[in-house]
Amino acid sequence: MENLSSSLDPAAWISISHASDVGAARRSGQLLATQLEMDETRSGQLALIITEAATNILKHAGEGRLLASIVNHADQACIEVLAIDDGPGIGNLTQAMTDGVSSAGTAGTGLGAIRRLADQFDVYAPSGKGTVLFARLWRTAPPAKQEEFASGGVCLPLAGETESGDAWAVARQAGRVTLMLADGLGHGEQAAKAAAAALETLSATPASGPQRLIASCHEALRPTRGAALAIAMLDPSQQQLTFAGIGNVSASVYADGARRHLMSHNGIVGHNMRTVQELSFPCPAGALVILASDGITTQWDLAHYPGLEARTPAIIAAVLLRDHSRGRDDASVLVAAMPGSA
Repeated sequence: MENLSSSLDPAAWISISHASDVGAARRSGQLLATQLEMDETRSGQLALIITEAATNILKHAGEGRLLASIVNHADQACIEVLAIDDGPGIGNLTQAMTDGVSSAGTAGTGLGAIRRLADQFDVYAPSGKGTVLFARLWRTAPPAKQEEFASGGVCLPLAGETESGDAWAVARQAGRVTLMLADGLGHGEQAAKAAAAALETLSATPASGPQRLIASCHEALRPTRGAALAIAMLDPSQQQLTFAGIGNVSASVYADGARRHLMSHNGIVGHNMRTVQELSFPCPAGALVILASDGITTQWDLAHYPGLEARTPAIIAAVLLRDHSRGRDDASVLVAAMPGSA
């Protein structure tokens, strides 16, 4: 369906630790631009964004990661770039965005250039806590009306694997938004097949509630290893969230500085599952809904990251992945913000 975005859309993770990695990142971005049929101008802008972002990682942090991915938002496609490092951060962000200012003895055009080239730009870089940079470039011109609902996710395979056994998706249908995060049992190709089967079920039945969706996934995943699954349906008009979860996938609502955990039940979707319980919770305007696989520890606290909750959801997801990945499994985080002012 056109209003579905997911971690199964084309994407590339590139480790940045050497000058040659900048070129590799740029080439990965150009492959995505070709797949999206971007014109020469847009492809060139993307190449510059990726080059500047990767170069900044090398100069200021020494190493990090860059994620470039094709993402669909309300019938329009774009390429999003996340540059993630665990370096010194940026003490004075306003000054760093000014052309000609650099702490590394360079021309100082990196962040300013990215901001000018990107259709949408955001950054989180508190002093001493690393930097996460976000840039979005639409396939053609930016949409005339920006979508109210904002979401972003990251999905990182276990080191040594080419496929992730985790997967996430966001589906928009009839004024409601459904979030799904699936964690296929184990990791690697077979786990990825289980997670993909869950997302295919969502794509086929986007208007179903969480309880019915999990029941449908239970049938669809029988030929697979099975998966843990969390599904949250957001209704902005009612400021309400409906949730159901099976297995070791965490879900929470963060609003007004407080975090509410949403309970999942034991089981494996596709194999061993009792009756699914669907619960509804208030979800006020401005609240964050955060789903994470068990590759992410549950001890994170947004209170330790001043200002992070106001950043774009993709940055929030990237910070949690960077700082709270267990490192021994696939890891994924999906973040959505309820429309409106908090």
